[in-house]
Amino acid sequence: MPATPLALPQDIDDAPDTVLSSGDYPVALRWRGLEPYQQSFDAMRAFTDARTADTPDEIWLVEHPRVFTLGLAGDPAHLLLADSGIPLVKVDRGGQITYHGPGQIVAYLLIDLRRRKLMVRELVRRIEEAVIETLASYNLATDRKAGAPGIYVAQPSAQQVQEGANVRLHGLHLGAKIAALGLKIRNGCSYHGVSLNVSMDLQPFLAINPCGYAGLETVDMATLGVAAGWRDVALLLAERLAHQIGGLPASAAQPQDGTTVEDRPAATTGSTE
Repeated sequence: MPATPLALPQDIDDAPDTVLSSGDYPVALRWRGLEPYQQSFDAMRAFTDARTADTPDEIWLVEHPRVFTLGLAGDPAHLLLADSGIPLVKVDRGGQITYHGPGQIVAYLLIDLRRRKLMVRELVRRIEEAVIETLASYNLATDRKAGAPGIYVAQPSAQQVQEGANVRLHGLHLGAKIAALGLKIRNGCSYHGVSLNVSMDLQPFLAINPCGYAGLETVDMATLGVAAGWRDVALLLAERLAHQIGGLPASAAQPQDGTTVEDRPAATTGSTE
């Protein structure tokens, strides 16, 4: 089934539903706009509980007001600043504590793993690859870390340097985290997903100590010198997620528009789910 041509919405709340190509099973893209975390959380669980073997997979693109979320095995002691004024929501994903806020893309992945014959570890790998591809389109070098799901700043390749990657900023923030992921699998279907920091207030990350990694730096695309629109990055990320989840052949990253911004400080702790 061919994908419906994608039009970038002018108003996310009024954006039409779109179908993305994703192998044998297309994915419905839902633009949910700025939405309280609890509303998204309840909706994900309700969707997963109600779905059948014929329910199409979906990707939800969301931006949340400021919130900390704590996983099933999370230790509340990792919230270092109890009076931050940011609410804490306990959730049913794995992992410890993380932060969501304006300027961050959250892509919720409502995927039937059994239908796609996907194991959880492979799904995680494909999600991470989609984020790496998305950031490479903005000439940002990122990579995985063994045993620590998520995406981290890496050294630019020779080709990326030739194409104008900011070597100095990559070097200053080498190893910093720019995207976090966490999933819940119920009856062979996933929910929760991946968050990518575009241009946000990073200070709330200083109030948490996820997974005991004190001092792990958290950055966004703006920290690395890229001024890109939330909606542009979100659309590209959704396309890459659908592509990867469908097991489609890898394609070269296409350069995306993004202007250089001035350096700014990054948070000195990380986010993981």
